[in-house]
Amino acid sequence: MPSITRRRTANVGRPTSAEADILSATQRLLIDGANFTELGVQQISAEAGVARSTFYSHFRDKVDLLVRLAAELMTSSFDVTSAWTPADGVEGLEDVFLQVVKVYRKHAAVRRALTEVATYDATVRDFWGAELDQFTDWTVAVLRAEQDEGRTPADLDPVSATRVIVMGGERALVDHVTAGDPGSDAAFARELALTWWYGVYRRPAD
Repeated sequence: MPSITRRRTANVGRPTSAEADILSATQRLLIDGANFTELGVQQISAEAGVARSTFYSHFRDKVDLLVRLAAELMTSSFDVTSAWTPADGVEGLEDVFLQVVKVYRKHAAVRRALTEVATYDATVRDFWGAELDQFTDWTVAVLRAEQDEGRTPADLDPVSATRVIVMGGERALVDHVTAGDPGSDAAFARELALTWWYGVYRRPAD
């Protein structure tokens, strides 16, 4: 199995107390239904209990703030996903997706804000694309290793297959946590795992 080292997002680390307060305050406002675009720095600062100047001592602007919030979502998701190996089988993959669904539910308001801001901000679009690339790179490498071992059919195109399951899977996750019943999380995770496993990893050879 090739070694895949996660590309770390710039400026991501353990936040200071003020940073953590601002991040938490923003997430609370988003969970309560606030539109990120309409949120002002003063409103965020007031919710966090810090001065406006404190906000700017930790974040360049609101986009920087959103990217930092989103990095936590993607770091958690990637850490869960990359811990899985094909040796864990479809049952292990099912458990991974259930954990990822929980991460997406926890950060659903942030993911909604990303969709909102990405429509007009290139920095956010580029950030999100780069974050998804790490999932793509990891999956392509795993599939190629499985092909080398003869467990995944040689006629499978790892790049195209990965594009389908990573991009499609992420959109399905967003749709599920946005509109799906939390009581169906286990069923959703199972169906996603079966789709990946039998549709790609263990697709019958021609």
